[in-house]
Amino acid sequence: MMRAPVMVLNTNTKRESGKKVQISNIEAAKTVADIIRTCLGPKAMLKMLMDPMGGIVMTNDGNAILREIQVQHPAAKSMLEISRTQDEEVGDGTTSVVILAGEVLSVASQFIEDKIHPTLIILGYRKALDDMLEILKEQISIPVDINNDEEMLKILKSCLGTKFMNQWSELACNMALKATRTCINEQGGRTEIDIKRYAKVEKVPGGTLEDSCVLDGIMINKDVTHPRMKRRIENPRILLLDCNLEYKKGESQTNIELSQDADFNRILQLEEEFIKKMCDHIIEKKPTLVFTEKGVSDLAQHYLVKAGITVLRRLKKTDNNRIARAVGATIVNRPEEIKEEDMGLKCGLFEVKKIGDEYFTFLTKCENPKACTILLRGASKDILNEVDRNLHDAMHVARNVMVDPRLVPGGGAAEMALSHALEQKSKSVTGVIQWPYKAVARALEVIPKTLIQNCGTNVIRTLTALRAKHAEGGNSSWGIDGETGVIADMKDVGVWDCYSVKAQTYKTAIETAMLLLRIDDIVSGTKKSSGEANAPAPDDAPPMVT
Repeated sequence: MMRAPVMVLNTNTKRESGKKVQISNIEAAKTVADIIRTCLGPKAMLKMLMDPMGGIVMTNDGNAILREIQVQHPAAKSMLEISRTQDEEVGDGTTSVVILAGEVLSVASQFIEDKIHPTLIILGYRKALDDMLEILKEQISIPVDINNDEEMLKILKSCLGTKFMNQWSELACNMALKATRTCINEQGGRTEIDIKRYAKVEKVPGGTLEDSCVLDGIMINKDVTHPRMKRRIENPRILLLDCNLEYKKGESQTNIELSQDADFNRILQLEEEFIKKMCDHIIEKKPTLVFTEKGVSDLAQHYLVKAGITVLRRLKKTDNNRIARAVGATIVNRPEEIKEEDMGLKCGLFEVKKIGDEYFTFLTKCENPKACTILLRGASKDILNEVDRNLHDAMHVARNVMVDPRLVPGGGAAEMALSHALEQKSKSVTGVIQWPYKAVARALEVIPKTLIQNCGTNVIRTLTALRAKHAEGGNSSWGIDGETGVIADMKDVGVWDCYSVKAQTYKTAIETAMLLLRIDDIVSGTKKSSGEANAPAPDDAPPMVT
């Protein structure tokens, strides 16, 4: 008789505990989202970040900011993680995804308070996500011709419109488009665009941003190994090696016992013969330029200089791979196995130039290169780092459009169109899940709302006017002009986003919200120095963000 009330009491306590944890998670996620809300749109504010080493970074790039933030709350940590995921997956939309995830969680707090079970909320969110992706693809997105440079530049300009590079957008967009097109590689019927590996950014302080360019070839921070080697060769025959041009040392500890004077001379003679034989194999193929990832001995340099061959040593593996793609060469592992088809013949000019205090090797005028170097010039390292981040986003946008050539209107237009479509569709949804479904429609308005706030105009009046415009029907491309904060047709303004970036943003944001809502307890497995279990932070404590 006495057991039943105890059972009920425990269950209620457990439910209350789960509810507190969910509210705590929502608060933590909202705090992280609020930190970078001001970083959305062309009128975005910058954040000044101070790293543990005392360095300072100024940026409005969501991913760069969240990388530097230190948090203690586990839910806040997962919010930082989604920004990184978004950056690795599509390279853009890192600010939007965190703001949207924070808002989707925020609208769920009322349902948690009203004791609607998280499973039902998640069910509503899942249905809303499926419908959003279907509406986005079928009704809002439009196909784009990726061979039309004018169209492609418009897309890239809308990506860079919110960044530091905005005033040099013409230059930056052309650079991003050229670099991405260079990296296209058709293999076995499928297209590969690996900009991370084959489009290297070299930042050289000095000069002006207008001096930046995409080279039709490769640049590396290296000089020739011998002062008598040529520093300028037209149409070089390039040989790439992945081996030492020096005497092979023993793999493990090697002991040699010498019993007479002649033995030592014989060892030196063997060493010389080995190096000469190796150099003869190289000279036989008549290259004019040799790159190797390992060392080159003085004796090998002597033989190669006599043969009129220029040598550069200790290249990084990644640089060697890029050169191979640019000049049409194959990296050789043993000098005795060099074949004529391994030689790189597609380079028009090799020269070594001095920029500032350092020497740089240029392999330019390449014929149809499949890899390139982007040379960035600027006043300081801080500016160059910010330009690098902006260019990274632009190149990813170009790559995404080439992989999936569909566009959606920017400036919060896609979100408002989806919000209106979900509101209409929610009338056909029955049961409790109708409320979470409708809440997602409301949460989507956070993107245009944030854009209006960052422009400093009246939020309620502008958002109401935008809602009314979408309610008329056929106005799915109307959004917020990020420069002025007034409503405008994105087709006229020329602000477009990639379909793949938008789709990934919605997937990541809503799935993260569903994951965090499923958590009803935080259990710590660490121990304090006193030996006691490290209890989680109290539920009513604010999320720790520094």
